[in-house]
Amino acid sequence: MAISTSTLILFVIIYLTATFYVAYLGYRKNSQTEGYMLAGRGVHPAVMALSYGAAFISTSAIIGFGGVAASLGMGLLWLVFMNIFFGIFIAFVIFGPRTRRMGLNLGAITYPEFIGKRFQSKFIQAFSGLLIGVFMPLYAASVIIGAGRFLETTLGVNYNIALIIFTIIIASYVIKGGLLSVMYVDAMQAVLMLLGMGFLMVFTYVKLGGVVEAHQALTSMANLVPQALIDRGHQGWTSMPASGSPLWWTMISTIILGVGIGVLAQPQLAVRFMTVKDDRSLKRAVAVGGPFILMMAGVAYVVGALSNVYFYRTTGMISLQVVPDGNTDLIMPTFLNQAMPEMFVALFMLSLLAAAMSTAAAQFHTMGTAIGYDVYQQSLMKGKSSATVHVTRLGIAFTILVAVVLAYILPGSIIARATAMFMGLCTSAFLPMFVGALFWKRTTKAGATASLVIGSLSSLFWLTFVHASEAVPLGICQATFGKATLLSGTWTVVDPILIATPLSILTLVAVSLMTPQFSPAFLNKAFRLRFEDEEEEVPEPASHKTIDSTGV
Repeated sequence: MAISTSTLILFVIIYLTATFYVAYLGYRKNSQTEGYMLAGRGVHPAVMALSYGAAFISTSAIIGFGGVAASLGMGLLWLVFMNIFFGIFIAFVIFGPRTRRMGLNLGAITYPEFIGKRFQSKFIQAFSGLLIGVFMPLYAASVIIGAGRFLETTLGVNYNIALIIFTIIIASYVIKGGLLSVMYVDAMQAVLMLLGMGFLMVFTYVKLGGVVEAHQALTSMANLVPQALIDRGHQGWTSMPASGSPLWWTMISTIILGVGIGVLAQPQLAVRFMTVKDDRSLKRAVAVGGPFILMMAGVAYVVGALSNVYFYRTTGMISLQVVPDGNTDLIMPTFLNQAMPEMFVALFMLSLLAAAMSTAAAQFHTMGTAIGYDVYQQSLMKGKSSATVHVTRLGIAFTILVAVVLAYILPGSIIARATAMFMGLCTSAFLPMFVGALFWKRTTKAGATASLVIGSLSSLFWLTFVHASEAVPLGICQATFGKATLLSGTWTVVDPILIATPLSILTLVAVSLMTPQFSPAFLNKAFRLRFEDEEEEVPEPASHKTIDSTGV
């Protein structure tokens, strides 16, 4: 379905004008380092919640996981529950207040610095920053791939050109404006995303004859599941895969647990807890963040699964058979272009661009601060360089370039896989240490360091040598040991999160119990948590320039 060029150009001009204006408003409020990197610690709760949600839900959810839902079915709705329960409620109510207060007490302005100062370790800060800088580009690449694929399918624009244009637009305001600009633009884009997804849900059900008829039709199509998927445990698009089957392990361990719990350890999300002025702001943000995730992820997964009904009625084929080579990354763009009205396709293209831009902007800012600030300035230069913002901007530019290169070379159907890989790595590497930092005073520097290293290395080892989805295409195990994976059978479908995270937890507890804990004075400083209704003065954040070698 062709889109009017003049109409599309008008929409794009209006959208980009609004984007750059909102980014400029954020840029004007920046105040040197803290304003550029932490938005000034005074962001409105609704802006924080929308920015958090928009940074979390992107084209990887709408395009990538929507396509996975078209393949595996509505079992992905369990991921929506996990996203809301862990990603919003647990994150905002339990993790958020302590992260905000502890970050303020220690004067931290990035996630790696927060962890590094909590455990008085430059190594932890540098290692965490390096982990983010090296592996987050894979996640960022999956996001810009989603945007590129939609532009390619919708407008007929060359995929390579689409990637370049999209990336240049984001880079222009992320590099210049800092986190506050990113969060303001995120909030604006989140509203656009909500409008687009709301219309998509209503129109899909109308197109398929109503809610009940659409779901009944999908249930009755179980006999159309390809034999290859049946052999792996598929039981229809409205049923979970057979318990213990390869698809069941993929659904439960990689998707539902890996992405559902992994959100708690996402650096680009956790740092947003430190941008609000008080604990009440975080709790109020739940009322905005929860419904946003429900509308964004829930609608994407339901519509993705229901696309099978539409394609079967119009072409006699299921979704996987309609797209070239069964590329799940192309299912949602194809459905939108064929099923939706011309005007809506143009508007929804802007919604998807907003989703991709918001997440990519958050990723670029996080990667840039990790490389420029945490690794280069604080670790290599030992805090002696004063050009914090300049170095961070260079770091952002470098990591953007890496992400674009990866977007060109990664294979098809990679969006959901790359997202799950990065979130699983963050869960194993960061989550046990993060929980220990916030809730267990007995966690020691040695325990946190060992947990970070063991969690990272064991996750990467399992990805490279055991988990078939990554080990087979990488080919490193085949080249090294002469076989595709070191283990066989069920082990090859067990996600690294179920192996590496328990190892990381056990390491943190065991090593911490065997090594000296921090002094009471430092722990009192870090854990000084006040109730906002006590109306006590909030302490001025410690300047990162005055931290001594002990980190106090």
